[in-house]
Amino acid sequence: MLFTSRRLRAAVLAAAAATLLASAPSAPEPLGIGDPLFPHLGNPGYDVISYDIAFVYGGTNTEPLDAVTKIDARTTTRLERINLDFSRGTVKSAEVNGAEAQFTTVGEDLVLTPARPVDAGRKLAITVTHTSDPRSPRGAGGWVRTTDGLAMANQADAGHRVFPCNDHPADKAAFTFRITAPSTLTAVANGLPEGRSTTGSNTTWLYRTRHPMATELAQVSIGRSTVIDRAGPHGLPLRDVVPTPDRALLEPWLKRTPGHIEWMESKVGAYPFETYGVLVAKADTGFELETQTLSLFERALFTRSERDRWYVDSIMVHELAHQWFGDSVTPRAWADLWLNEGHATWYEAVYAEEHDKKSLQQRMRLAYTRSDGWRASGGPPAAPKPAKGGQQLGLFRPIVYDGSALVLYALRQEIGNDAFNRLERAWVSRYRDANAGTRDFIRLASQAAGRDLSAFLRSWLYAAKTPSMPGHPDWRSETPTAERTVKPTRPGQAPQPKKAAKGAKPEGAAKAGE
Repeated sequence: MLFTSRRLRAAVLAAAAATLLASAPSAPEPLGIGDPLFPHLGNPGYDVISYDIAFVYGGTNTEPLDAVTKIDARTTTRLERINLDFSRGTVKSAEVNGAEAQFTTVGEDLVLTPARPVDAGRKLAITVTHTSDPRSPRGAGGWVRTTDGLAMANQADAGHRVFPCNDHPADKAAFTFRITAPSTLTAVANGLPEGRSTTGSNTTWLYRTRHPMATELAQVSIGRSTVIDRAGPHGLPLRDVVPTPDRALLEPWLKRTPGHIEWMESKVGAYPFETYGVLVAKADTGFELETQTLSLFERALFTRSERDRWYVDSIMVHELAHQWFGDSVTPRAWADLWLNEGHATWYEAVYAEEHDKKSLQQRMRLAYTRSDGWRASGGPPAAPKPAKGGQQLGLFRPIVYDGSALVLYALRQEIGNDAFNRLERAWVSRYRDANAGTRDFIRLASQAAGRDLSAFLRSWLYAAKTPSMPGHPDWRSETPTAERTVKPTRPGQAPQPKKAAKGAKPEGAAKAGE
């Protein structure tokens, strides 16, 4: 399948490969594609077209799954070795283009040495037989152990802790999942089901995506679940996956999804994928996650009595908005994360204002007050501070949530509602199923406004201090104390950052819904 971004992405990957592989030493070593925030994430020299991943789950979530990962790719430069991102599993064998390949693990890279080098522009068919270990420290990402099985939370850098892959959002691909589990359980994955078969006491479930997907958005869930089907706007197939005993309890929330989709479509245009649904996991994650076509929610979001209805509603809209912003239009690099979280937070806040009279202006004024402190702590929206030595990177800071929604508020103040709305629709249309970054957004914003917005947006996205807010010259930003920087940014928000599954060390509170 040829996706809209493949030519451009192949050119970018080829350029990165030429730089990184030109000086490659004789001994295998971890490689990356040059993302400053994740230096060893992704791999140069090839462009993945598709993944076909088979998991065999024995019914116990404390034991490794048997797995086979098949990768179809095309080389962008001549390769004597092929690096894949992979850890937390044992490799049993590897093949490249049908021939056995030698393999070794270096850091979190699986390095394959094919029987003969693969020239540039050639087909690359990789098969890795391995295990996938769900046992991991809390917050490390990858598999999430639920009370009745497993789910996935791979964002930002944990896809390779489940299966071998090119684990960077710049290399989107088609996915097929084949999940074998005891027939008493239900298995689901991204995309649409394409059948199932039963042999003895086990059932194999087949799912395929219809649109390219980043590895961090992959989802496989296995448990004692019920799949609830319903029709969405324009006949869009919706499927929710919930713990079977909770079906009636959760239905009042699940039936709200069609209305949420209609509302988002009224703002930015048609829903971009083949299906959507809510996956409710019986696990204490502390976050929600926008896995493509099937957003992951912890059960407690819907069952805690202290959660206001408007709050839960807005978090559901937040994850839905990511299907446009982050899933369909995927960041080129992790510094572009603000485009995902800023937009999802924006539509979450606009929905709360339109449906529950929660003032957007008041929320943005509070964010403005805290913005200088957020920038000092984590960096400006489009230039996150890299990890300090010996620490894991915590991308999911307040600056990428309300701090980045604040950028969108400033932009709307500057160019007006009509131009802003044109920009939003043009963004998700032009870059559908593709990768896009901050420079692309600045360029498109300038086109929508009919004037150059480079200086305006660069100051909002890269400056150490928050610029003056158009229309609100009286707003002031103050550097908060260290204690204030870790407080929730709005009611009901947990101090634990939403992206706890990534193993991040938080530099401030993030929102409970991503």
